[in-house]
Amino acid sequence: MNTNSNKKANNRSLSTIREAGLRITNQRALIMDIIRREKGHPDADEVYRLAREKQPHISLSTVYRTLQTLKGLGLVEEVHFDETHHHYETKPAGEHCHLFCLGCGKIIEFKYPLALLVKVNVPDAKDFDIVGSEVRMTGYCDACRRSRK
Repeated sequence: MNTNSNKKANNRSLSTIREAGLRITNQRALIMDIIRREKGHPDADEVYRLAREKQPHISLSTVYRTLQTLKGLGLVEEVHFDETHHHYETKPAGEHCHLFCLGCGKIIEFKYPLALLVKVNVPDAKDFDIVGSEVRMTGYCDACRRSRK
């Protein structure tokens, strides 16, 4: 994202927080900024580590509460790549899928029309209102696949 897009996204996030009747605290702004800027999908511990670099007194519980607040406001999505961790990303403009490497944990995002096709075709057939979808595929990236041989 270019700088102008970052500013617009940041302004939308701040407006959403205000409209929910919440204060825009330094911690909320910092955590939102970390998730927006991070390449990949940080988990709460990674967000906490990065936040402490800027605000050494921030607590892990503040990070967890803030992540849940931002998730509840629809500003971030919580994605699950394994049983033990929740990872976070800014709410994408469009739906996308994830490839998760079981060897190194690398996450690759890609767009594929499968989710859109399901969203368009299934609701009428199954009398179900789909409000979101998550497609995750597991396997091994090229480097891990080669090292397994």
